[in-house]
Amino acid sequence: MLKEFKEFAMRGNVMDMAIGIIIGAAFGKIVSSFVGDIVMPFVGKATGGIDFSDLALNIGSEAVPVMVNYGVFVTTIIDFVIIAFVIFMVIKGMNAAKKKEEAAPAKPTEPPAQEVLLTEIRDLLKK
Repeated sequence: MLKEFKEFAMRGNVMDMAIGIIIGAAFGKIVSSFVGDIVMPFVGKATGGIDFSDLALNIGSEAVPVMVNYGVFVTTIIDFVIIAFVIFMVIKGMNAAKKKEEAAPAKPTEPPAQEVLLTEIRDLLKK
């Protein structure tokens, strides 16, 4: 059973998936920082200095406050939209590169020397 697990874990697509998940997690942190530290200050400035992370709705009483942090939710939605757009652009670029690769005509290969000789003999016999 250990041998089967090792074979499964070392398959190419499992390793590719693991690498993709690790890179995706790191990429998610980068995008979250981009949104939180760069995009949201501009959005806050455009909306009159509102800090979205502080936006909340108190649905409890003064004694027991229950907060709905919808500002954090708005920031998360913006994170998602940016991540989805970047992934879309990366996949679009990969597809365009793949199409160019497929569209390039294959270089004709020269026939083997034996075939060339046989063709020459055939042509001589026809004469």
